[in-house]
Amino acid sequence: MIDDRPDCSILLIDDEPFAQDIIAHGLKGCVRHSLCYESSAARAVEVARAVAATVVLVDLRMPGLDGFEVTALLRAHPDTEDVPVIVLSSEDNPEIKARAFAAGANDYLVKWPDPRELVARVRYHSGACIARRERDAAFASLRVSQEQLAASQSALHQAQKMEAIGQLTGGVAHDFNNVLQIIGGNLQLLKLVGNLNDSARARVDMALTGVERGAKLAAHLLAFARRQPLQSVVVDPGHLLRDMDDMMRRVLGPSAQVFTEIEPGLGSTTVDPDQLNNVLLNLAINARDAMGGNGTLKIRAANVDASTGASATLPPEVTQGDYVMIEVADTGKGMPQEVLLRAFEPFFTTKPTGQGTGLGLSMAYGFVKQSGGEIVLRSEIGQGTSVRIYLPRSDAAPTVLEPIHSLPLAGGLETILVVGDEDAVRDSTSAILSALGYEVLEAPDAAVAIDIIESGRHVDLVFSDVIMPGPVTSLQLGEVVRKRLPQAKLLYTSGYAEGLLSHEGKVDASVHLLQKPYHPDALSARIRHLLRSPRHPRAAATGDKSAGRAHLGLM
Repeated sequence: MIDDRPDCSILLIDDEPFAQDIIAHGLKGCVRHSLCYESSAARAVEVARAVAATVVLVDLRMPGLDGFEVTALLRAHPDTEDVPVIVLSSEDNPEIKARAFAAGANDYLVKWPDPRELVARVRYHSGACIARRERDAAFASLRVSQEQLAASQSALHQAQKMEAIGQLTGGVAHDFNNVLQIIGGNLQLLKLVGNLNDSARARVDMALTGVERGAKLAAHLLAFARRQPLQSVVVDPGHLLRDMDDMMRRVLGPSAQVFTEIEPGLGSTTVDPDQLNNVLLNLAINARDAMGGNGTLKIRAANVDASTGASATLPPEVTQGDYVMIEVADTGKGMPQEVLLRAFEPFFTTKPTGQGTGLGLSMAYGFVKQSGGEIVLRSEIGQGTSVRIYLPRSDAAPTVLEPIHSLPLAGGLETILVVGDEDAVRDSTSAILSALGYEVLEAPDAAVAIDIIESGRHVDLVFSDVIMPGPVTSLQLGEVVRKRLPQAKLLYTSGYAEGLLSHEGKVDASVHLLQKPYHPDALSARIRHLLRSPRHPRAAATGDKSAGRAHLGLM
């Protein structure tokens, strides 16, 4: 006989041990069943839960608790309230039967029932119990699925909203940077050649301060939009955190405590160290404000390793993998749920007007996403806030970074080709370079620049915008420069280097990029640095000293 129905888990409660033998004999025809005997009526609920009973047979007359009371106990417990109960009794009395059903019994059998009837009743009630459990499990699973679907839809909606905001802010930042470059460039040119008196120079400096503030705002917008060109290298985040320790303590103030915990053997990660530094500093400032200058800030860095199973502790927002996790946690006042849901949106802030831009967390969000990682925010009212950054771990050795030295404004006598479609930006930049002594050539797009190069004009450096209209891209211009002018240097500039120079937002190490809006000091320093090393092959081969001429004595 083949029976593919679910197993029956039968619990018999009777104070007479021989009852077990009688019931076991009667159930011989019931395949795929298990029978558990219990003589103590007081343990009915405990044993029923332990054996996951699908039907309980209980004797009516027992010392202590009788069958009515056992049935009532089973019905009173949430884990056994739906388990079918069959009362066994030697009394074939309608009143007793009615009382048993009133107590919650599902069936009533007079001792000792025919085996065929016993098997049929047990099978029927057990099957109903299993079907009910399967139905409840299905409904619970459906409820979980619906909750997960709702959560996924909410996450998708949030991601789409963030992406739409990112595209908008990225485009705005691009145009904003060009406007700032026009304003800043002309103001700097005015300072350089305008013979200003002290009052006028002070006014120009005030205007330039506004340009710098605008530049920082645009940089934050680009960071959120994941459109900032990242100068990513392999870094040791533990070393970076140790270097920042003193700065963090100064930011938090003397009334707050700072604890830094770095796991031994912390891995490396590929990231822009300056941007990571800015993100951590912004998180520390947010923590300070949330704690009101008091409290404890804990900075923790650890490996999260998928191969050892540690990734099982990853939050659902983070895909499985090997990460370096950096956590910044404070003991501040925390955030309510409605604030937590909007915390990464640009310009959203809970601080009073004038005390916060609402760009700190949005900048962190964009930077981490652009770096291939995830950022997870957790907070509860009165329990503080935790920000965890998960960055993909790298097996490569950390890059040794060369120190950057600030140089004074410097010029030269070389020839520079300035390429850009924004007339006002190109004109102001060319005027600054001319004032520094350079011979300047101008091109409104890459095609005209190629014509100038093909004409045979000597060019020492090409300074080109990244995004320009026309049939020729800035990258194609770069290929022509490398082919036709191998001795020339190539410096790009952009306020929005999307799609051309960046691979996943990371600038290749061989690409030299100056972000808009740039200061004349930064422009001159980058140009002098590129023109200094290596020496021009033409000069080295011919001994032509003109290729390395002095540049206003400001080397």
